[in-house]
Amino acid sequence: MLIQQILLKVLHIFQQERTVSAAFHLLKGKRSGQTIQDVGLYKLYPFFGLLPKLTRQNFEQHIDLLFAKNYIDIDENGYYKMSEQGQALAKQPLDVTFDSWHYRGNEHVFFGRLSLVVQSLSHQINNQQAFIPIERNEQIQHWVRQFLIANHFQHRTLQPILYDEMSLSLEKLSIEENVKELLMYRLTGYNEPGFTWQQLAFGYQLQEMDVQLMYISGLHAWLIEIEQQKPTYPLLAKMAENIRVEALLTNSALETAQLYKKGRSLEEISHIRRLKMSTIEDHVVEMAMNEPNFSIEDFVPLEAQQQILQAMEDYETKRLKTLKEILPHVSYFQLRITLAKGATTA
Repeated sequence: MLIQQILLKVLHIFQQERTVSAAFHLLKGKRSGQTIQDVGLYKLYPFFGLLPKLTRQNFEQHIDLLFAKNYIDIDENGYYKMSEQGQALAKQPLDVTFDSWHYRGNEHVFFGRLSLVVQSLSHQINNQQAFIPIERNEQIQHWVRQFLIANHFQHRTLQPILYDEMSLSLEKLSIEENVKELLMYRLTGYNEPGFTWQQLAFGYQLQEMDVQLMYISGLHAWLIEIEQQKPTYPLLAKMAENIRVEALLTNSALETAQLYKKGRSLEEISHIRRLKMSTIEDHVVEMAMNEPNFSIEDFVPLEAQQQILQAMEDYETKRLKTLKEILPHVSYFQLRITLAKGATTA
């Protein structure tokens, strides 16, 4: 199962230095300081927010399966150890790729727009004015109405242009043909309802979650192609507007960053924003992780930075508690911000 492969890969990347819950928070896209830092520290950008609707119960069912197959062993505190078989499977490349750090669930908004446009144009060409929209989100419905009016849909020239853009862009994607088919099977047209996840899972002989993950992977690849070749796909590029996340900082961290750039100290920011110092420190770590030119020397002397990075390499660990024992004179904040800055951003 693809979801189990992803879980094993994430747990392997965590180097057994986190609990299994860290994988759950990562896949859900939790906006906590710890999870955001883990993304940068362990280079887990592809998987952040991959499954925002993942329930704890569903997650634990898959963890239990990994345990039952002897891929992992879990102690009462949630820490785990991977068996040799589990590690071997984790090292195998996935058949699909993701870019969840830059889309964070917004890919579904893009497909919602596309789906309703296709449904609308399909009914129009069959002279059917009234239909039940496949997309119930009112914001998407409003967006589609404006899109159709702006592109003079009443002239009935939109259908072939959109068809050509979709065909060409999908043809350019270096993904499996069955993933491309999957995207099209989800579309609804006149008297042609899109396939449900259950129907697709049955047709592909896969688990529903695996089908959904293939679909998400396909959407990410499609959006990247559209983003890179905007002039070639003007209609699709319009549908993809504001889908990619460019402001990588969370909203709260962005407010802290603006104050910091105005010369405010962390203590002043904490007072102004009425937030705990630990929360402000979380924001600074996020800034260090996402802003290439952000200097941390005001917080960690260069010598201490070198000591931290050397200890991480010598002891092959990124676990803060372990590093703190090795370097007792360094604060946890200094450890976190140094590791964040040392990690390669997306």
